[in-house]
Amino acid sequence: MPLSADSFRRVAELARRETAMVYEPGKEYLVEARLLPLARAAGCADVDAYLPRIFSDAVERQRALDALTINETSWFRDNSPYQAFTDVVLPALLEARTATRQISIWSAACSSGQEAYSLAMLLDQHLPSGWTARITATDVSTQMVERVRNGRYSQVEMNRGLPATQLVKHFTRVGAEWEISSKLREMVHPRQMNLAAPFPPLPRFDLVLVRNVLIYFDVETKRDILRRVHGVTAPDGYLMLGSAETSLEIEQYWQRETAGRVQLLRPQSTSRSTAPPIPATALTGA
Repeated sequence: MPLSADSFRRVAELARRETAMVYEPGKEYLVEARLLPLARAAGCADVDAYLPRIFSDAVERQRALDALTINETSWFRDNSPYQAFTDVVLPALLEARTATRQISIWSAACSSGQEAYSLAMLLDQHLPSGWTARITATDVSTQMVERVRNGRYSQVEMNRGLPATQLVKHFTRVGAEWEISSKLREMVHPRQMNLAAPFPPLPRFDLVLVRNVLIYFDVETKRDILRRVHGVTAPDGYLMLGSAETSLEIEQYWQRETAGRVQLLRPQSTSRSTAPPIPATALTGA
């Protein structure tokens, strides 16, 4: 049976309340496609019959929220941002961080980790001897965070954008999966985090990537996220958004620079003193 209008409304309200993701009318097919496998695994005939389980069982509710989270990703996705990283961002950071020889990156809404590990591969290739890098990889889905921590991928996932040279250099076959090297896993630090909620304590980042996720939030949530990201970005740091997300009016906190086909965002030097402070709840939020 197709998903009922009432069931779709309840699921959309749950997703918005828990993750701030917006499921507009017309996305019933997507909700049904994501939840039907869980419904059948729980012994329910359809998603309508599965809904009582979602709202009465916290574990089942988390499974449903994980399934509703957009997890589309690939290695070196869109390529141009990674080219801008190696050609522009990394050289500038290497020049600016000679005193500490440390670089801190945040891969936000990292899904199963391909973005974070793609960056780790580039850092392994281009970071000079004696330098260290830490990549914080966050996602709202606990299931995705665990996948990043494990660093294992199916053959289908490996075929999505990973150059053969990187496969040979950084991965080992483990049964039917490929496992990324311990060297790169040590560089990537996964943690569960909801971008739409107050941030937990975070370090100051030299580069933040919030790519292809803001499109799922309403305008006010987008602006609030970018305001809070501004608060954890180094004054001379960088922000990268997805190619469909750069038209948002964000000049209050960020100024734009161009690197090839990529727009880089830099913290406004004048707005840092006038920006609203991060609320105290950000020190305890998840």
